Amino acid sequence: MDQSNRYADLSLREEDLIAGGGHILCAYKMKPKAGYGYLEAAAHFAAESSTGTNVEVCTTDEFTKGVDALVYHIDEASEEMRIAYPLDLFDRNVIDGRLMIVSFLTLTIGNNQGMGDIEHAKMYDFYVPRRAIELFDGPSVDISNLWRVLGRPMQDGGYIAGTIIKPKLGLRPEPFAAAAYQFWLGGDFIKNDEPQGNQVFCPMKKVIPLVRDAMKRAMDETGEAKIFSANITADDHGEMIARGEYILETFGPDADKVAFLVDGYVGGPGMVTTARRYFSRQYLHYHRAGHGAVTSPSSKRGYTAYVLAKMSRLQGASGIHVGTMGYGKMEGDKDDRAIAYIIERDSYTGPAYHQEWYGMKPTTPIISGGMNALRLPGFFENLGHGNVINTAGGGSYGHIDSPAAGAKSLRQAYECWKAGADPIEWAKEHPEFARAFVSFPKDADQIYPGWRDKLGVHK
Repeated sequence: MDQSNRYADLSLREEDLIAGGGHILCAYKMKPKAGYGYLEAAAHFAAESSTGTNVEVCTTDEFTKGVDALVYHIDEASEEMRIAYPLDLFDRNVIDGRLMIVSFLTLTIGNNQGMGDIEHAKMYDFYVPRRAIELFDGPSVDISNLWRVLGRPMQDGGYIAGTIIKPKLGLRPEPFAAAAYQFWLGGDFIKNDEPQGNQVFCPMKKVIPLVRDAMKRAMDETGEAKIFSANITADDHGEMIARGEYILETFGPDADKVAFLVDGYVGGPGMVTTARRYFSRQYLHYHRAGHGAVTSPSSKRGYTAYVLAKMSRLQGASGIHVGTMGYGKMEGDKDDRAIAYIIERDSYTGPAYHQEWYGMKPTTPIISGGMNALRLPGFFENLGHGNVINTAGGGSYGHIDSPAAGAKSLRQAYECWKAGADPIEWAKEHPEFARAFVSFPKDADQIYPGWRDKLGVHK
């Protein structure tokens, strides 16, 4: 059934829709299956995304038609489809009238992802009007709160050197806490890896007190504050709250040094919002484990990593993993810096839309996945700043001297970039950074050819 007369209006101008402020706009790459016209398939997609179905029904009235999603732009050659969704379509909370990401996703990538006339459709950008920005929670805590805890300036406080306890699973409580202590002697921030929580060989109620003790000893020894990002991910929101409350109680007077990690993609928006609202004074660390199932460039359905990051800011994530922009082990390239810019800036023009955030707090880019001190100067140069959290597991615990030396090498790499120095010359005056060349020789050979002669290393 061709529904383009109702669910498409190509006379609509995007600038007018934006000026009106009454629609969320979504840009997709969409391809119909063979035998279907592009506009016909696009209109069916919009119908399934809003008020329509695949047949005429007797219950539709004129008001219903007023909240139809409308295709307003198509370009079959580039597989471009853009749809305007009236704000009134989206579900609101009973308790406070706020918008919710789960409703946004249900409509914009819901049943339309499985329709028989669509070969594929992937959202790559969306626009949120001011009124919708006002109706989402946004972050309650941002990186400035961590800088304050670390005794730094509240603006441009700089790089936070972090790690992930490795191996990601298999350590019992005592070795886990020991590994945390060893890193904290040189670094700032430790996170649980995404599967870590309450395994039978490492129960939370045994390991968390030991981590708290390790943090206190490291702070006493170094005279510096430390931060721990504890995984409270769980299927049940009551369980998640119980974990968070136990951790805060255990850390006691140092509870301000605790962040909460949530596996936001596999756990879903409800888990993120529960953590954001119930623990509104803690830094909310959004881990995106599993996101590649839909965001990978090889996937033609779902949405992109850019869209995921943008949604995380609306939900209230204090920080989200954004990949390594081609400088680490994960899939990505240099242009992925756009994923960082959309969440950290108050205004940014993305691949389809310009977005104003109207003062909503920023979400921190968290850099993780195969990073070490040798890769960081190029990463910072590409991004243009160092106001990020970097959790380098192998880059810390793989340092030839110690995890503390690995942490110090990360800090020294940031200072090298900040000073505009040549990394080889910098290494001659900074021993932990110099030893990173020996620790990661394959990276050193690739990034800094000739380093062995320049640094007098001949083994």
